Amino acid sequence: MDYKDYYKILGVDRKATAEQIKKQYRKLAVKYHPDKNPGDKAAEERFKEISEAYEVLGNAEKRKKYDDLGANWKQYQQQGFEGFGGFGGGRSYGRQQGFKEFFRGQSGFSDFFDAFFGGGFGGGSFGSNSRQRQQVKGQDIMAAISLSLQDAYTGSTQLINLNGKHIRLKIKPGVKDGQTLRIKGKGQESPFGGTAGDLLLKVQVKPQNGLIREGDDLIADFPVDIYTAALGGKIPFKTLKGIVQVPVKAGQQNGSVLRLKGLGMPVYGADRFGNLLLKVQLRLPEPISAAEKELLKQAAALRLQ
Repeated sequence: MDYKDYYKILGVDRKATAEQIKKQYRKLAVKYHPDKNPGDKAAEERFKEISEAYEVLGNAEKRKKYDDLGANWKQYQQQGFEGFGGFGGGRSYGRQQGFKEFFRGQSGFSDFFDAFFGGGFGGGSFGSNSRQRQQVKGQDIMAAISLSLQDAYTGSTQLINLNGKHIRLKIKPGVKDGQTLRIKGKGQESPFGGTAGDLLLKVQVKPQNGLIREGDDLIADFPVDIYTAALGGKIPFKTLKGIVQVPVKAGQQNGSVLRLKGLGMPVYGADRFGNLLLKVQLRLPEPISAAEKELLKQAAALRLQ
């Protein structure tokens, strides 16, 4: 029976953190998963190897037992594994050959794993280890979806195709560009019959109608003619909620900002809204008639008196 170097199989350092081990396992599992390599026996065996390695190194208790064994591997091998009472209660591997095929068939892992964790040196029953394997979650899947700003405002139902499966998703109002949504149970199936992984959906929100989002506020330029800016009045503006009449006070200055409360984006997962901020951009009438020019001259003369 050959020693399994689980660290080498996963390609991680023996001092690697649990998070580093998990990240490397996910990377390799995605690469060698049977769904991505149909009919490739080498990839299938590699997937089993890395799954076995993560079964041990991804579990703090098992990793400690494995590390304790590693330092004295040759000694235990020469002794036929007798005296490994810390894990096997003093039973030798040779006296367990009769159970070898049973463990292999039940765990799906190597003889080394079964001898060490499947009831031999692991010191535990197969049933408990089986339950632990069943708790190994399937791989998460990353995907992206594109929404209009209007869809992000109102919320929407999207139908996506993932590995030949149609998934209907209900997206709440207020979702942000770059936000990642986690949809539980829509990822890869667990290789050991445990819970499926999750779908991690990265949202891309396209800009619309010159509206710029900052947090939950919306910002836009607001063209105002000089007459309304001077005399005051109302100007229509198309918001994501619909057209509103924006009040402009007399003497409104260029570059000033009008704040329309509650007309920004919905706050994701909450029952409130941001604001709409309109930056005033004064516009001269085009073309200016002769009569308008004359009136403007008179107005300018009055300012000089």
